[in-house]
Amino acid sequence: MTEAASGVDDSRIFEGEEPIALFHEWMKRAKETEPEDANAMALATADKDGYPDVRMVLLKDADERGFVFYTNLESIKGLELKENPRAALCFHWKSLRRQVRVRGEVVPVSEEEADAYFASRAKDSQIGAWASKQSRPLAGRFELEKQVAVFTAKFALGKVPRPPHWSGFRIVPRRIEFWRDRPFRLHDRLVFKRESPADRWQTERLYP
Repeated sequence: MTEAASGVDDSRIFEGEEPIALFHEWMKRAKETEPEDANAMALATADKDGYPDVRMVLLKDADERGFVFYTNLESIKGLELKENPRAALCFHWKSLRRQVRVRGEVVPVSEEEADAYFASRAKDSQIGAWASKQSRPLAGRFELEKQVAVFTAKFALGKVPRPPHWSGFRIVPRRIEFWRDRPFRLHDRLVFKRESPADRWQTERLYP
């Protein structure tokens, strides 16, 4: 069922000249309707040879500067972003029949931002960041559990510091596309684009 068919007033769904504000409106609605992880997004990266990878991660912040997520810097995505600092995101909210796609350059978050977010995580998640050698071969589950036990003992008392290999990235968007389902596959597509972060956003509608 589309939003129009459900009786939802969608007449202002595409209004506005600033895409981040529109994104926050859509995210607010998604948090009200999605049963799990409205902030889940597909993150696409590519290595230096252009081979792509995609996986689901969680958005942790979004403002005029860009879209932020955190990860192990030695993971596959961390290494690919070091080699090729460009990425794309896709949010898909099935309950709303809406989608947002983002593309742009990637920059590291500041040390202060990474420290603040890491400090906000549950202690078990903090220990997991130390214990997991993300994306590298694992002999078996017991090997991981041993590492968790080692760092649980090490950080039994006091705060858990942020690992040097754990931080965040900010995707600075050049293009943001908003998509919504419409009857007979005649969907709405609205694109915001700019050549650089210093430029004003330009908008255009696309054929479905």
